[in-house]
Amino acid sequence: MRSHIAIIALATSIVAMMSCKHDIPMVEEDVPMAGTPYNLEIPPFFPPMDIPADNPLTVEGVELGRHLFWEVALSGDNTMSCGSCHFPEHSFSDPAQFSVGITGAVGTRQSMALLNLGWARDYFWDGRAPTLEEQVREPIPNPIEMNQSWEDALAKLRNIDAYPPMYADAFGTTEITEDRTVKAIASFLRTMISANSKFDQWRQGDYIMTDSEWRGYELFNKEGGDPEEVQGGEFGADCFHCHVEAGLQFTDYLPHNNGLDSIFTDLGYGGVTGNPLDYGKFKTPSLRNVELSGPYMHDGRFETLEEVIEHYNSGGVASETVDPFMKYTTGGLSLPPQSKEDLINFLKMLTDTSFTTNPDFQNPH
Repeated sequence: MRSHIAIIALATSIVAMMSCKHDIPMVEEDVPMAGTPYNLEIPPFFPPMDIPADNPLTVEGVELGRHLFWEVALSGDNTMSCGSCHFPEHSFSDPAQFSVGITGAVGTRQSMALLNLGWARDYFWDGRAPTLEEQVREPIPNPIEMNQSWEDALAKLRNIDAYPPMYADAFGTTEITEDRTVKAIASFLRTMISANSKFDQWRQGDYIMTDSEWRGYELFNKEGGDPEEVQGGEFGADCFHCHVEAGLQFTDYLPHNNGLDSIFTDLGYGGVTGNPLDYGKFKTPSLRNVELSGPYMHDGRFETLEEVIEHYNSGGVASETVDPFMKYTTGGLSLPPQSKEDLINFLKMLTDTSFTTNPDFQNPH
């Protein structure tokens, strides 16, 4: 009996081996298997980065992505690259309220800062792109941005001598496709990590906060409102609920209605989900480099940090979806002038100029 079982097992193994020999699993063509693994250094106190299995980081893929990020041939008239709306000195955002596309068309939302995107989710102000790759895919054919079909963009890349060998280095063959282009740019964006602000240095014991910065930090992490009017109120700035310090991202990456309007001309997340409960909600941006990335809010309505603080200080505007953390029913935060100054001094601790000047992120052309 045992020998019979052994014969059956042996036969099964031989069949399995023969089957494997003729049925080798296909490797997805566009996975950058040819490149050198990229040594991504995760900063202290940051969580691990969730990198897609079908787009592993490679040295060659990241360098290709940097060239493509700054490539004007991706626009219809060869004048605009991704970097045209994401300036390094402004934390890779646009100092204009709205960016202008190649046709002169003006957008309706402020260009978000590009940093630490490997830890983000639900990209764009309205969260319509579930992955970084999907976010990268949109601006090129967008008629108010780069205004060029992917087909035309790829044809131009194929006629630039430098690109076929770069694609071969990153992906194994010279074929230039939309997916490969998207993956390369997304890979580059994942390496754009900001983690060397004064606050990071303080966390690592290399910087001592000023008295004002420390008071601002305490305000940042205290509940807002008068304790006699707001349950749990601590006369704080109430920032920590949405701009959480955990993971050092200073955002929860979730949609909130922060009391900008009572009537919504831009539905935000609600325009994507169709759910009235999402009307007027927009993705919470990171506060890292916030000193450099104005103007502020999804529509760039505030020019200065002082205006932003005053908006929250007032409690904002009531609407059906306004976040209760706004304290709009009790008159807002009511911070005195010194507290507002301290809070801004703390926010400036999140500025990281080594990130904005990093040569690895600059235009290689």
